[in-house]
Amino acid sequence: MLRVGLTGSLGSGKSTVAGYLRELGAEVIEADALGRAMMEPGQPIFDEIVRVFGPAVLASNGRLNRARLAELAFQGGRMNELNAIVHPAVIAAQRRWMEEVFGRNPAAVTVVESALIFEVERDARARGERETVLADWRRRIDRIVVVTAPDELKIARFAARVCPDGVGCEAAEADARTRLAHQIPDAEKAARADFVLDNSGDRDFLRAQVVALWQRLLTESNKFSPQESLE
Repeated sequence: MLRVGLTGSLGSGKSTVAGYLRELGAEVIEADALGRAMMEPGQPIFDEIVRVFGPAVLASNGRLNRARLAELAFQGGRMNELNAIVHPAVIAAQRRWMEEVFGRNPAAVTVVESALIFEVERDARARGERETVLADWRRRIDRIVVVTAPDELKIARFAARVCPDGVGCEAAEADARTRLAHQIPDAEKAARADFVLDNSGDRDFLRAQVVALWQRLLTESNKFSPQESLE
């Protein structure tokens, strides 16, 4: 068994890598999708966000106005507040998912796709936390894979995804730069990673790296017993 953290900054291509790994046989969960589901009305995270940020983050349909919430978090300097609400619950859900996967397949390779593995730990420690689930999140993962790409390419990919018709691309690019400014640079992530994938080329170039990585992960999975991996 093996717990893999797949990370990379906005526009790096980590979702593409996650898709390739899933095709090859990995069990994959996306932190962003999990977080979005847990921020729906009726969920404890939803209630706490509204309590902390106020009714201004609610849309007319009673759900979260995600654009307004993102504005408060990224531009209003309240990212730590939001993360402190969302991340512990998401990490706990990821662990329950891993335990369920390993319960039915002890040889599984599980992959958590998350943009903020290193940032979660950094921000928790900046708040003075040392032994919380956020501060030692990196220790709960057996191997880290980082997907890298030049920042300008990341920004272009993000803008193309957000505004495929070309309308509003300047705003999307500005948003991407703001988000990247809150993320740890690739060089620092790569220095702390177990495996690094270069996504500065085309998809064939990336997929070849993922296929080679998958063979390494299968080999690594044989080195971990359940007791060692789920400490």
